Amino acid sequence: MTAQPLRIALLSYRGDPFCGGQGVYVRHLSRELARLGHHVDVIGAQPYPVLDAVEGPGSVRLVELPSLDLYRADDPFRTPAREEYRGPVDVLEYLTMRTGGFPEPLTFSLRARQYLARHRGRYDVVHDNQTLGYGLLGLDRYGFPLVTTIHHPITVDRQVELDAAAGRLKRLSLRRWYAFTRMQRRVAARLDHIITVSGTSKREIAEHLGAAPHAVSVVPVGADTRLWSPSDTVARVPGRIVTTSSADVPLKGLVHLVAALAKVRTERDAHLVVVGKPQKEDGPIARAVRAFGLEGHIEFRHGLTDEQLVDLYRSAEVACVPSLYEGFSLPAAEAMATGTPLVATTGGAIPEVAGPDGESCLAVPPGDPDALASALGRLLDDPRLRASLGAAGRARVLARFTWERAAELTVEGYRAAIATGAGSRARSGPGWRYVA
Repeated sequence: MTAQPLRIALLSYRGDPFCGGQGVYVRHLSRELARLGHHVDVIGAQPYPVLDAVEGPGSVRLVELPSLDLYRADDPFRTPAREEYRGPVDVLEYLTMRTGGFPEPLTFSLRARQYLARHRGRYDVVHDNQTLGYGLLGLDRYGFPLVTTIHHPITVDRQVELDAAAGRLKRLSLRRWYAFTRMQRRVAARLDHIITVSGTSKREIAEHLGAAPHAVSVVPVGADTRLWSPSDTVARVPGRIVTTSSADVPLKGLVHLVAALAKVRTERDAHLVVVGKPQKEDGPIARAVRAFGLEGHIEFRHGLTDEQLVDLYRSAEVACVPSLYEGFSLPAAEAMATGTPLVATTGGAIPEVAGPDGESCLAVPPGDPDALASALGRLLDDPRLRASLGAAGRARVLARFTWERAAELTVEGYRAAIATGAGSRARSGPGWRYVA
């Protein structure tokens, strides 16, 4: 007998795919769930999710759950007008921002709870995309089983930024900003249906957030392989290296790639294209670019369409993921899907995506510019190696990391949660899980 389609509430407190991996996750997962015949309401706040139209028996719909939008690109840390306040949650959001904290996970969870309480019976399951706010606890009393995706513990980002911070005041500011991670630890420890994207993240969720290991199941995500694919019509640009990176986020390791490029250029012509917003003039990347004299050899591009982004990767001789840590690494999977050979660090879960050194990528230790330079130079100098690694990388993604497969495994998680009817921690017994 064919299983009934599900009615899914997919929550995302920050859903624009150009803001990071969480927005990419919501966009692609919702589309593939709909293609399987399910009905998905993506419930999000600003910047709102960008969703794909779907033809077929399922559906995707955006439900806007507006915040005060205090971090909008054209007016960050703004002061809202009096008439914008709709209630106590808005006041809490503004006061938290003004005192140096990041309010969105908590305040979105409280608004989502209010919305769900008004719509009892509308959904079969609620899927939270790493909000981990207090408002999402106890949703079973409204009849909503809860599944939560945790891509990786934000406590990892917090520690890396604290280690890189210069001065006591900067460290105090970071601790205040990341104060919401205490809430996320408390919430995660009470959940019994958690999805994560890699074995590395599963271990760290248990270690950093106190989640029960049996409550965490691994569902790898991946690339939209219909879009991210090789093309004979896009010519490779000699010496081009492409990476996707938030310029001044230490975790992304871009400063080490800049240093590696300087070494690469001592023996051959090469240039770097960074998919991301230009670095701050007084930031570590800008300082490194000036120090190495690379102003004419590094270019930042942002606001690209999907097609432009894919063509950019197709045009590169080498793609690079220099991160110190990743909970999964979508850029690695997407680059590999185009057949572009990859140099990647071994930070976090990147090896689970990129595969063994010398088989589907060249792997280097994180934070090591010399190793990065050696691997980049090796690939730039060897067309046969580029071709073999590119083909192996594409095959690896097709076999392991597609959104279709992610959606199918996620539905298994939904049905397990529905069977329990709850969102709080299970008392005993193993949960459902992905087996490689």
